[in-house]
This record gives sequence, C-alpha cells and structure tokens, in this order.
Amino acid sequence: MTKHKLIFASSNQDKIREVQNKMPNSIQVISMREMGFKGEIIEDGLTIEQNAKIKADTLYKRYKTNCFGDDTGLMVDHLDGRPGVFSARYAGENCSYNDNVKKLLKALKGATNRKAHFKTVISLWWEDSYYDFVGRIDGTITEEAAGQDGFGYDPIFKPDGHEQTFAEMSMDLKNRISHRAIAVQKLIEFIHQKSS
Repeated sequence: MTKHKLIFASSNQDKIREVQNKMPNSIQVISMREMGFKGEIIEDGLTIEQNAKIKADTLYKRYKTNCFGDDTGLMVDHLDGRPGVFSARYAGENCSYNDNVKKLLKALKGATNRKAHFKTVISLWWEDSYYDFVGRIDGTITEEAAGQDGFGYDPIFKPDGHEQTFAEMSMDLKNRISHRAIAVQKLIEFIHQKSS
C-alpha cells in the first residue's frame, strides 16, 4: 500500500493529535515543526476559509509538496456569529482555552438562545492543485463547563443529539462526529479516490 505523506500547517499539539488519530495507516500526517518550520504563520484572513488557505499556501510555497492547513470557528447565534474567525483569540492574544471559555459564558449570561455551530475548513495542496473541505456540527453552549478531555470550547459545546459536551466524550466518539472529523473524513475520501 502506498503511504501518502501530508504536512499539517499547525503547531497546536491537541489539533495535530486529533487529526493523526483520525487518519488511516495509508496517510502519514507530519507537523510543520517536524519538517523544521520555525516561527508562526500569521492568520490575518477575514474568514475561516482565508485563514486555512493562508496556512496551506505558506507550507506549499516553502516545501512544494502535499500539505494542508485548517481553521475552525465557533459561531454563536446570540452573538451574531461571533467569535467566528477570532475563536482562538477571543479573549485576546496569547489567551488560554479557559480564558476564551470564561469570556463566552459571560457574554451568554442570561441568554435563552444558546444555539451555536462549529465549522472547520481544510485547505489542501495535492499534487500541485488546490482543494478545500468543510465540516460543520450544530449544538448548544452549556451554562457551565463540563468534562476534562478535548480542548478549546469543547467543555461548553454540546452537539445536537448528544447529552455530553465534546470534553466529556471519548476521543473515539468525538473523532467520529465533530466538525473537524467531518472535514478530515472528506479529505481522506478525496485522497483515496485520487490514489485508486
């Protein structure tokens, strides 16, 4: 079986681990740090799609090989889609996951509409052509954090049809149903189709 190597434009170890766990043996995900990429990629796009493409383009220009970047946003109805593209730095530059969670819960204090959705966009350079894949999951923001696993907003996001937050779920379950899992699955199917 041919093993495909893909460089992932991320230095977020939680995200890298989640994506690697989802991949079949036929696809090896290598982080940009493992490739020797130093520094950070400046995500100055105005949309999730733009940020994902900025990351993928940066690696492609450097290495001229198969690579991908992703970006994820949490869109909250009561906040007119915020934090959206600013999800990772909602509470400010260099903030922690917990800082973001606290700020969001404070912004939703007393809100009756707690509907939200996660959206992930994966931008892929594959054999010198560009593609993208989108994953989305709807749910609600809980009134308090629950669960020890996951990262980001996982302790306060309960996907529709489930009684647990992402942070309370096993990685196996989250990796079957999450926004990132949906986008990654589309990526996997694309690569298998191109390779068959």
